[in-house]
Amino acid sequence: MKTTANDEHRGLLQSEEHGVRSQDFAKDVNHADTDNAVINTTNSDHTDIDADIDIAGSDKSSSLSTPGNPVLHVEHLSRTYAGADRTAVNDISFTLNHGECLGLVGESGCGKSTLARCLLRIEDADTGSITLGGQDIARLSGRRLRPHRRKIQIVFQNPMAALNPKLKIADSLIDPYEQLGRNAELSHFTYTSKEAYVQKLLEAVELPSDLAGRYPHELSGGQRQRVTIARAIGIEPDVVVLDEPTASLDVISQGAVLQLLTDLRTSLGLSYVFISHDLAAVHRMSQRIIVMREGQIVDRFGADALFAEERHPYTKELISIF
Repeated sequence: MKTTANDEHRGLLQSEEHGVRSQDFAKDVNHADTDNAVINTTNSDHTDIDADIDIAGSDKSSSLSTPGNPVLHVEHLSRTYAGADRTAVNDISFTLNHGECLGLVGESGCGKSTLARCLLRIEDADTGSITLGGQDIARLSGRRLRPHRRKIQIVFQNPMAALNPKLKIADSLIDPYEQLGRNAELSHFTYTSKEAYVQKLLEAVELPSDLAGRYPHELSGGQRQRVTIARAIGIEPDVVVLDEPTASLDVISQGAVLQLLTDLRTSLGLSYVFISHDLAAVHRMSQRIIVMREGQIVDRFGADALFAEERHPYTKELISIF
């Protein structure tokens, strides 16, 4: 594997397989578990038609999701692993608008998580651009990249792996602020004291205040995932990447977490890239949907057009098991 922009922090990362985690990887991303298996994946239609899609329906539209207000623009992004039989991410282009949830769906191994890692700059793309807040961050590194780390955060599917087991919940919540948020102008989660900041975050994700003094293993799976969501939103990023955020939860917790994410997007004006193999969840959450297969985008459409006749055959195949 090629050297990535995150090499200076690799020493802080430890294997999830052996049950240990990073102490302060929030310096760069929201404690991303980069030792999960890297998924090899592949995109065909890279014409940026995103801004031309008309999204109807009160639940699927947003006054914030306007073509003229993009927060993230990805163009011709590709990533190949040495020795792989295909390109993991192949010429991907899309735009995410402010306040929007863009769904990214496809089977396991299609390139979704590799794309997420490239967006977070956990891995380097071989070619292409990632424009965040008007700045192409695809080739930035070190001190030049660091100011942009706060602008894009991630929620992974395994909350137990994303939280340091040796830290109390309060310390896990305050860590991203201490590493990335001190110089930021926060509007929703203004910092007056550690205790007040932690309580604001717990309240935002509908958790009781007494959880602040507990450790991750003392919480349920749903509670742990709410904590990782709080970590991601607490420094008020422009974009939150949700990488299979409900995959490890029971059905009841899945629905509750999806509703929480929807409420937070509306109340805080967040913008999501929602990655999942679950088309039903993607359809519920998203205003627009991108379908990936073998590293390529094969279909893209407004969520209300999911069942339209012109859908790609692979999309129809996913619908058949919807």
